[in-house]
Amino acid sequence: MVAPHPDDEVAGCGGAMVLHREQGDVVVVCFVTDGRRSRAVGLSPDEMAARRRAEAESASRALGVEAVWLGLPEGGRDVAEVEDALLPILSDHRPQVVYAPSLVDYHPEHWRAAAGLAAALGRKPIEMLSCVRAYQVQVPLTPMLTSLVAPLSGAAVEARRAAESYVTQLPSLERCWRMKRYVAAYHRLGAGEAEAFWELSPTSYCGLHPVTLPATAEAFQGVWHLPFKDPIAYTSGLDRRRRLRELST
Repeated sequence: MVAPHPDDEVAGCGGAMVLHREQGDVVVVCFVTDGRRSRAVGLSPDEMAARRRAEAESASRALGVEAVWLGLPEGGRDVAEVEDALLPILSDHRPQVVYAPSLVDYHPEHWRAAAGLAAALGRKPIEMLSCVRAYQVQVPLTPMLTSLVAPLSGAAVEARRAAESYVTQLPSLERCWRMKRYVAAYHRLGAGEAEAFWELSPTSYCGLHPVTLPATAEAFQGVWHLPFKDPIAYTSGLDRRRRLRELST
């Protein structure tokens, strides 16, 4: 699992990681950046980076997964640097499934992490890798791109407990849990949470990612603190999502 920031792993696929672990799978989370540019709780960049690493280690222990800390300083990292950092991780662990940032996420660090992963996979294909599952953080995939849904059921409790390790990021994480409830409701899974994924072949994931942040990224919106504004996130950028779906088939 590739997390651009510490907390993206629980936001996007914390429940899925619990489900994998319960099936006996080895789960590895690779934290790409150190999250130092977060402005939460008034910490300096160095203090924030140290705090978020400690939170990531706590969350990983709670999930029962292995953490790999790349910790590239957040801000200004180029795609080639991310690619070079991810290559040995992929080679060492040879994953069968990679959970990855999505193409509809406008955050520049998420884009660089995704493009770096795509470049690394294109440069050194992993023989055992069957698919890449793009997850949503605060920008919804919407039903247009969602091809796989994981009902969390009991895994939600454990995933939520791990998310609580991120004390500095709790307000933004609440929005992500709201999105998980939307997924469950849309797919008629009851009054619980579910996680949505866009499952792609490694070739498709690599082919869809440019190496620079596209101008169309500004077409997408994330969910807001206030739920009544959430429909904007689900209706913005629909044409771009439709085009991506067509290109991926």
